[in-house]
Amino acid sequence: MSRTHSSPAGGATLLQPAGATGEPVLAIEHLVKQYRGKAAPANDDVSLTAHAGRVLGVLGHNGAGKTTMVNQIVGLLRPTSGTIHVSGVDAVAHPARAREIVAVQAQANVPITGLTPRKAVELVGRIRGGEPRAVRRRTDQLLEALDLGPWADTPAEKISGGVARLTAFCMTVVQPAALVILDEPTNDVDPARRRLLWDAIRDTAAAGAAVLLVTHNVREAERTVDDLVVLDSGRVLAAGSPADLTTHLRGELFLELDGRDLPALPPGLRASVTRPAQSVVPVPAARGAEVVAWAQTAVERGEVERFALTPASLEDAYLELVGAGSEVAA
Repeated sequence: MSRTHSSPAGGATLLQPAGATGEPVLAIEHLVKQYRGKAAPANDDVSLTAHAGRVLGVLGHNGAGKTTMVNQIVGLLRPTSGTIHVSGVDAVAHPARAREIVAVQAQANVPITGLTPRKAVELVGRIRGGEPRAVRRRTDQLLEALDLGPWADTPAEKISGGVARLTAFCMTVVQPAALVILDEPTNDVDPARRRLLWDAIRDTAAAGAAVLLVTHNVREAERTVDDLVVLDSGRVLAAGSPADLTTHLRGELFLELDGRDLPALPPGLRASVTRPAQSVVPVPAARGAEVVAWAQTAVERGEVERFALTPASLEDAYLELVGAGSEVAA
């Protein structure tokens, strides 16, 4: 699958350096991280670019090498080989300078014991050089956008993990940064606020940042990103837009069948994914009506509990790339 790099999307520019000239804000080339005593590298010849005004998703199951890559971008790990540049700064040779250009939401929430979400966000904004009134205004906007008003002034010891996660996102984006890295930002977030967070991530890119969204959630990637890299066992399997990655499946439908003892499929069809009490079967579009009739009869006979016939999705393309046994979050 070829890589595609589109020009930056519209929106206000946060910082001038890279995206304004079409150069990537983040450029990783042939990145390798080999841990001593491990047979396989954690990152194996990874190359990718992130541009201002766009969300680049890095999609992969747990252990695919996503967080290892993030730790190298921010200088917590040194690559075995390869290069990382952030707005033209060599992040391997000058990690401290690169960190000044990057805002990161790590997988683990930052402890804010003794603070409220509002105070924590405002404090980070001030530490990062924000003017007090502008920081307060931006904090209020973020808390409102993520529906955090009821908990904004609640002591951190009394807030949920989801509210803490959303607070960490606000702390990350309260001050403009050329590159914003979000490592599994929706962990513990309830479905309603997860959608608000997806919108806030899009808004962050629209304001001019390059956003690197690290996730194992296929729906999150499908909903939020402009460009996507699929990572598995430390290697890039495919890259492009979500539409690019599903193009070859556009002539297919997918039949999802739920039931413990599923009947034999119509001639010529076979399941591509089999889970406990569920199968997913690729179906040529021309056979859609036939398969629906077959599935309805199977439900009436009690052979199938429920079924759904849907167009190809990013999840289907992802499972095709990494294998049906991989974790998929929805």
